[in-house]
Amino acid sequence: MTEVIFKESIYTADMAVSSTLAVLMEAERLKAQGVDIVDLGAGEPDFPTPRNVKDAAERAIEENFTKYTATSGIAPLRQAITEMLKRDFDVDYDPSDVLVTVGGKQAIFNAMAALVDPGDEVLIPRPYWVTFPEIARFLRAEPVFIDTAPTHFLLTAEIVRQSITPKTRMLIINSPNNPSGRIIPPAEFKRIVEVAAEHDVWVLSDECYLHFAYPPAAPFTAGQLSSELRKRLCVCGSFSKSHAMTGWRLGFALARHEWIRSMLKVQSHSTSNANSMTQRAGIEAALGPQESVREMIDEYQRRRDWLVPALNEIPGISCDLPEGAFYVMPDVRGLFGTQVSDSCGLAKLLLDEARVVVTGGSAFGAEGYLRISYANSLEEIKKGVSRMNELARSLVKSHSAV
Repeated sequence: MTEVIFKESIYTADMAVSSTLAVLMEAERLKAQGVDIVDLGAGEPDFPTPRNVKDAAERAIEENFTKYTATSGIAPLRQAITEMLKRDFDVDYDPSDVLVTVGGKQAIFNAMAALVDPGDEVLIPRPYWVTFPEIARFLRAEPVFIDTAPTHFLLTAEIVRQSITPKTRMLIINSPNNPSGRIIPPAEFKRIVEVAAEHDVWVLSDECYLHFAYPPAAPFTAGQLSSELRKRLCVCGSFSKSHAMTGWRLGFALARHEWIRSMLKVQSHSTSNANSMTQRAGIEAALGPQESVREMIDEYQRRRDWLVPALNEIPGISCDLPEGAFYVMPDVRGLFGTQVSDSCGLAKLLLDEARVVVTGGSAFGAEGYLRISYANSLEEIKKGVSRMNELARSLVKSHSAV
């Protein structure tokens, strides 16, 4: 019998499995074995979906709202998304400029697939969410990374200007940022988009952590920019983080009609519509009571305010205070030495010896850092930091003994 050989396509051969999902899988594997681990790697809220949102989905099932819907999403949900933005930010969008997607990730993929050609350059600030460069590579485009370490992970208009070339097609902005938690001030955000517009560069604004801004920072959406700047802008959002709906897979995109229409082509031949019951739940998430959202955000701020000072007390670690999201990104280069020489090695050591799950910064283009999630109870966070402290002290001691 002839041997059957599988040859991977050029579109996936260079693509890496999401490192953040790999961390989640390893954590689940250890938990299944009964290992006492502290999971500080999670990229999802540790809160339940709000009761009113779950009730809306249950009603949809009882009413047999279980069939295909329009690929772009049901009209009431697209209308609800525009009303949500009007209520929260005094922003006006037409429902025809809204596309409902299977999670925020599909909104981003559709937006890039509809605009980026092979050979184009896609500007991606570093550190970055792991999926951005992989989508660019899948589309045979060239991810070009903007190093924001010199500005403490804050993207500025000037470094964007310095990074644009004649081949630049798109700039991706992620604020609040995963993994750093940094928020671009509104005035600087405006200047960044103006620079992009001057050079005929399109902008994708990933706003999946939009509401996770801690005072004195405040939520800001790119949709608040002028209508002229919005002509080359796509806002991608999600209910996953703000309403603890990660498993529901419900996202959305807002852009000029031509861009949305092209994105709809991609979606019509991939997933078609988002889950029908989830869409009904999304209407409630958008327009229903928001007290649970505010309570979650207040709790995240409480955890952040405890975590950052605690990390700064650990030898070999320094950590800035992020303005948003639910991650911190401490500098751990002070722990590198004979036992560990990079962030992934340190993350593995923390898992193997301290039973703490974190993600190495190299996965996000930020070697020398760790991404630590505080989407876990304060009790678990304190336990994890205690374990990290113990391991760090042993590493520093071993380094000084050499």
